[in-house]
Amino acid sequence: MSAVIFREVEAISGLKIGIATLNAEKSLNALNFEMVSLLTPQLKLWQSDKTIAMVLLQGAGEKAFCAGGDVVSLYKAMNDATKNEYVERFFSAEYELDYLIHCFEKPLLVWGNGIIMGGGLGLMAGASHRVVTETSRIAMPEITIGLYPDVGGSYFLTKMPEQLGLFLGLTGASINSEDAKYVGLADYFLKAEFKNKLFDELVLTNWGQTVALNHQKLDSVLLKLQQESGKPLQSNIKANLAVIKQMNALATLNEKISFLANVDTDNVWLQKAIKSLNHGSPLSMCLIEQQLIRGQDLPLAECFQMELGLSVKCGQFGEFEEGVRALLIDKDGQPVWRYQSIENVPVDVIADFFESPWTAQTHPLKSLLKD
Repeated sequence: MSAVIFREVEAISGLKIGIATLNAEKSLNALNFEMVSLLTPQLKLWQSDKTIAMVLLQGAGEKAFCAGGDVVSLYKAMNDATKNEYVERFFSAEYELDYLIHCFEKPLLVWGNGIIMGGGLGLMAGASHRVVTETSRIAMPEITIGLYPDVGGSYFLTKMPEQLGLFLGLTGASINSEDAKYVGLADYFLKAEFKNKLFDELVLTNWGQTVALNHQKLDSVLLKLQQESGKPLQSNIKANLAVIKQMNALATLNEKISFLANVDTDNVWLQKAIKSLNHGSPLSMCLIEQQLIRGQDLPLAECFQMELGLSVKCGQFGEFEEGVRALLIDKDGQPVWRYQSIENVPVDVIADFFESPWTAQTHPLKSLLKD
């Protein structure tokens, strides 16, 4: 069975809705190379097809939209020198797809139900209409596997209010639907049980011939259903904003991490975030800080280009490999990080991660700057 199921449904206007379903329910729709290879050409086809009014992207089942990238396959590639080019191919294709979604002109609705992590957030972040439900659990926990928040994190984490991008990157904290709306990763809250009702409304919408009008029509449908969905969940971020602000007021990364690691709190959500930070890779902490500093003023395409270099080097350095081993392969939960604290991470090592392995002419994502 195909890794992504595509279908087209005709609305009453005669125009159609393109529906793409990530079809790997048992693995929580983890994004693999096959999925990426199928989605990119299909989205391009729907983009140019005048009979398609909008696109809906969803995951199979009720547990997850997409629980992240297929890092197990990446681990196997990192273990085999002859397959090391797979790491570059995977991340190149994934980032090209993410960039396409950010730039997609027609309405693109992501049904963000259940778990949305890492690569799943990469698919969701750039969509024009991002719907979350009471079951949504969104996180970028890459610090726990020796990576960093990629898939455009250099762009969207820097756009968050109150410098929340750094906190979320360092802790990998899981956020709910209300948090997601607050930080700009979601647009509408709908009850999970409204999914069929949403689909019916989309079919009954009289889609127009202009992209701008169809964006407005989709907004109207989602706003109506959001109002019917009632009171959203309470925001964990807002409840702990005072602590996060205290962290961000400190001058250095070392001070921020030390402060957060020693916060005395009875808030369960914040406790989990701190535990994740304390268990994370010191190298990743340094990469995340630099990633956000450097990404702050970069356009989207250049953020993805920077991240590709970072990800390829993470695949070569060994920290990412060790993190995946401890969490998903041996599952011993005891990663042996290269450096025991951020003070031990050499400045020149971090600088090297941000030196591109390619020239502007040879960069695998050079075409993004032409779009």
